[in-house]
Amino acid sequence: MTAPASGSPALRPNGYRDAWCGQVLEDRVGSAVRVAGWVHRRRDHGGLIFVDLRDRTGLVQLVFNPDTAGGAFQLGHELRAEDVVSVAGQVVRRDPETVNPELPTGEFEVRVADATLLADAATPPFEIESFSGEVGEELRLRHRYLDLRRERMQAAIELRHDVTQAIRQFMNSEGFLEIETPVLTRSTPEGARDFLVPSRLQRGSFYALPQSPQLFKQLLMIAGFERYYQIARCFRDEDLRADRQLDFTQLDIEMSFVGVEDVLDLNERLLAQVLGRFGIEVSLPFPRIPYDDAIAGYGSDKPDLRYGLELRDLTDRVRQTEFNAFRATIEDGGAVRGLNAGRRELSRAQLDGLVTEAQELGAKGLVWAVVEAEGWRSPVAKFLSREEIAAMSEVLEASEGDVVLLVADRPEAASRVLGALRQRLAERFDLVPAGSQALCWIVDWPLFEWSDGDGRWDPLHHPFTSPVGELDPADPAPARALAYDVVWNGVELGGGSIRINRPDVQRAVFEVLGIGPEEAEARFGFLLEALRFGAPPHGGIAYGLDRWVAELHGTDSIRDVIAFPKAASGADPLTGAPAPVDEAQLRELGIQLRRRA
Repeated sequence: MTAPASGSPALRPNGYRDAWCGQVLEDRVGSAVRVAGWVHRRRDHGGLIFVDLRDRTGLVQLVFNPDTAGGAFQLGHELRAEDVVSVAGQVVRRDPETVNPELPTGEFEVRVADATLLADAATPPFEIESFSGEVGEELRLRHRYLDLRRERMQAAIELRHDVTQAIRQFMNSEGFLEIETPVLTRSTPEGARDFLVPSRLQRGSFYALPQSPQLFKQLLMIAGFERYYQIARCFRDEDLRADRQLDFTQLDIEMSFVGVEDVLDLNERLLAQVLGRFGIEVSLPFPRIPYDDAIAGYGSDKPDLRYGLELRDLTDRVRQTEFNAFRATIEDGGAVRGLNAGRRELSRAQLDGLVTEAQELGAKGLVWAVVEAEGWRSPVAKFLSREEIAAMSEVLEASEGDVVLLVADRPEAASRVLGALRQRLAERFDLVPAGSQALCWIVDWPLFEWSDGDGRWDPLHHPFTSPVGELDPADPAPARALAYDVVWNGVELGGGSIRINRPDVQRAVFEVLGIGPEEAEARFGFLLEALRFGAPPHGGIAYGLDRWVAELHGTDSIRDVIAFPKAASGADPLTGAPAPVDEAQLRELGIQLRRRA
């Protein structure tokens, strides 16, 4: 997906140019023009020299003819890739046999009369013109300013601009105010490590860079602004991956006097309008899938609905089975779940390979079976009765030739493993219809999740999410949240909730999370105090803007749609960050570094 054609930007003529390269079109034929840009490629055809000149709007062909270019002809002979020049001449039609139908300017060229070299370029470490993706990412990021000259990268950054402008246009039309919130703030628990900034004026104390503007947007609702949004920079000190950066951009939205459906309705209209600008038509309303159903049916809280392969629960069909692996799991509170992978021609080695994949994903094992007229062909078929096989085939809607996969484990583990296999099978067998789009809401989330490693309850979204009804801190397991995520083609695009607007409820949530009254007052006293002065019911959502643009651009990595991203290691090959600082700077901050033993 690329940005919609919006024409060349306005240009006020100056001594370097009076037209963009991409503007050298039909209406300029016969007129004088001056263009400026980078030498994209140069071709010497004996008596004539051809140069493709590039600026952000595209390419135009220059012709250096010794009979008409005068002194500029020698310069044309000396030009090399990425030199920066300003060129004047007459726009003429190309000979029919030389027309380039791949370029908007392909029917025209500039007959050079004058040219000025503005900057000489060293030989780039990789070719800009014919970049094929084989250059390592580290080298691309080390010379990101060159990488950004490539057409695909230019299109990505322009697309990002177009998306943010479309968002602003919609939000402004709905009566929202764009308000900035602080970048230096206080550390609060929001699911990841904070980046800490030492204070020079209050030695021993630290600011934190915001993981999100969560508390400030709630304070803006308490302040009475009622409708707020921001294209906000956020920071999380966590491991990087294709869809995660240390610093990233978030579309932040908050509204007062709303319930869940109000927030979902506005955001569906926002998504429909923005995506519609890029040729993606979506149907409203989006499907609403309860969290438990998403996990049970797809093994994921961000399901890709563009293809089938839904999971099925088979526990009741084999509860009395003689197959010990199934029966023992069920008696221990586990479940047997399966999916129908459809009619597939898979060898025994390939089927056994799926077992290995499931184990790598954390399963104790995986049962595969090929449905045949007389039953199942499977290593475990002899341990299952005909009735059990028939019952499971019925639930899985399996017919002759289909491959079925089963996992027996804790319910969430079985679903998670099969959900991951579901995604791999869709990729392996190209099951996603070309051009298909699927958006949905995941709703009715648990308010808390139990962390076995830490031995405590954690918020599934964040500590400021409103519960459904009254919360019993003594029995938090059943509590549900007024929370929602929007999922696009299996990518979590954004998530939000209705917020807590009563101090007693906020204190009860803190109690479940192990945050006592004194700690709550020390860390969140400003919020608890604000809630005492009349907080309206309010809620909102935050989108990962980088993910949004990456999905539109058709890339799996958000690094491809960020002008200056970090590498997978978290380092910036361009600037060398992070880097040591002077001892004097540390002394000024009252900080002394100690080596680990």
